[in-house]
Amino acid sequence: MSKSLIYGLLLCVLMVTAPHAAHLPLWVSALSTMLLLWRGYLAFTGRPLPNRPLLLTITVASLTGILVEFHTLFGREVGVTLLMLLSALKLMEVKTNRDAMGLIYPLCFIIITNFFYSQSLLTGLYLLVTLLVITVVWVHLHAPGSAFKSRLKIAAILLWQAIPLTLILFVLFPRVQGPLWGLPQDAYAGSGLDDKMSPGSLGRLSLSDAVAFRVTYQGKVPRRDQMYWRGPVLWDFDGRTWTPGHATHGVAPHFSDTGQPVEYNVTLEPHNKNWLFALEMPDKISVPARITSDFQILSPEPVNARLRYQARSELTYHANLQESATQLKRALQLPPGLNPRAQQLAMSWHEQSRDNMEVIRLALANFHQQNFHYTLDPQPVDSIDDFLFTTRQGYCEHYASSFVFLMRAAGIPARVVTGYLGGEYNAVGNYYIVRQSDAHAWAEVWLDATGWQRIDPTAAIAPERVERGLSTALNDETALPLMGGAQWLHDLRMNWDALSYQWNQWVIGYNSERQFAYLSRLGLASLSQQVMYLAAGLGIVITLFALYMLRHLLKRERDKTQSAWLKVCRKLSRAGLPRAPHEGPHDYAARVAAARPDLAAAIEDLAERYIALRYEPSQDENTQFIRHAAAFKA
Repeated sequence: MSKSLIYGLLLCVLMVTAPHAAHLPLWVSALSTMLLLWRGYLAFTGRPLPNRPLLLTITVASLTGILVEFHTLFGREVGVTLLMLLSALKLMEVKTNRDAMGLIYPLCFIIITNFFYSQSLLTGLYLLVTLLVITVVWVHLHAPGSAFKSRLKIAAILLWQAIPLTLILFVLFPRVQGPLWGLPQDAYAGSGLDDKMSPGSLGRLSLSDAVAFRVTYQGKVPRRDQMYWRGPVLWDFDGRTWTPGHATHGVAPHFSDTGQPVEYNVTLEPHNKNWLFALEMPDKISVPARITSDFQILSPEPVNARLRYQARSELTYHANLQESATQLKRALQLPPGLNPRAQQLAMSWHEQSRDNMEVIRLALANFHQQNFHYTLDPQPVDSIDDFLFTTRQGYCEHYASSFVFLMRAAGIPARVVTGYLGGEYNAVGNYYIVRQSDAHAWAEVWLDATGWQRIDPTAAIAPERVERGLSTALNDETALPLMGGAQWLHDLRMNWDALSYQWNQWVIGYNSERQFAYLSRLGLASLSQQVMYLAAGLGIVITLFALYMLRHLLKRERDKTQSAWLKVCRKLSRAGLPRAPHEGPHDYAARVAAARPDLAAAIEDLAERYIALRYEPSQDENTQFIRHAAAFKA
């Protein structure tokens, strides 16, 4: 077996297994790398392969290591680990073309295991290139003497011909409910937004450029200061951390005096939590979910895969004008004995105010006038008092937390709401990208006249954060993800995100519901699964036949010169002068001329023309040759 073939197999194994190094044990990657380097060294030096007892020892040691590492020999991670090691070990005993085929075919299966951990567009493109490399090596096995460009061309044509079949199977084949062989690892990526909030928790999220969800609006787009994406609602405070606490039975969500309806589609990235995000306040959602008494949207199951849903929200509203006494009492609870200065300040506002709305205005004016600073890197604080009267530096969670505390101390029911604010518009795809860096916290207070009302204390400190985004509210943008840089880099990032968005929408998100909707538009929604299987099979047969006919027509169009020469040969064969399989045009013409002197001039002329056209095609000469060949008579 040639060295070039061995090096090709090494490259195939390396490309298939390399992405697994990020999520499998380090010793597995190290052992696989060592085996590949060892095989490359043996091929380079021409030394013999290791004997079977040594390979068997390595195999048993590998199985033992896997058993110790995972405590089982079953499961996804164990299966992938075994495939990685066995493919590297198989390469250590490849001696013949048959051995090589026994490695290439499993590699075509192992390549799929990369989708267990990531289903991104970048992963798909990488694995397509990997499949092309495997196919090139496979062609090399069958045509060892061919040039590299020739092998690459054949491999590309083979993959190109597979595209129609792939599309038919993708569109028509019944979709499997749920991911195959379990969820990919990126389905469990944490959203970053938690169901608790403490000083610094949201500030850390602002350093993440990970996408939380993407939004397309139907019709008019709301203003940026209206894009409050509601998430977890936090009630209980222990002096430092806000948590949801134990849910109580409040009145059912009720909205009145609604206005400015907006409809939109959300593609939510997996975050392994139950909550969904919608603009305040949502009154309709297309997926099974419930709206709780504090207006959270909760899915029955954690969001472990990308979820696409439609929603409608009312941007102006009165929410729960009639609230339960239990909920109002809960929204007034404070930890005893903490932050006496803040409580005293809030009571003074209460005493000098005519109503609760005036207390709210005094609190916001205090933030605006008392030299508070909005920053991602505030001084550490131990209490609300410390923040309000000493450091006066903080991020949105500091202001939301202290504001709700002050409201409760003044006798106004209040709670913390976390979620996201705003989003970045992608003009390429005409949608908005909401990232983890858009995480935000604000307050809700309950007033007799309006019910639950949103109050964002951050707007009193840094109104530009609400109106134009985080980057405009901070003096130092260098700490923020994806801020600044060349315009071409920003455009490139937006184009790539638009491509990824379409990939997620039409490939990863093509589930049974999307398939049903697509077939409905084609008038095929009533097809049973059995008929769909039959339709997919029939589509494959028709496509294969179409490809065959296309190839035949192209070949005929491409080989008119050869067809004309073969017709001449058939005429001579009927005249008793058949061409032997090994005879070239020149030798055949010489034999015909010796046997039939009357045909010598004509056949020798045709043979010379044919040979010349084979090496230097010419349209005019080709036309003349075909005309002379048609006129030839034996």
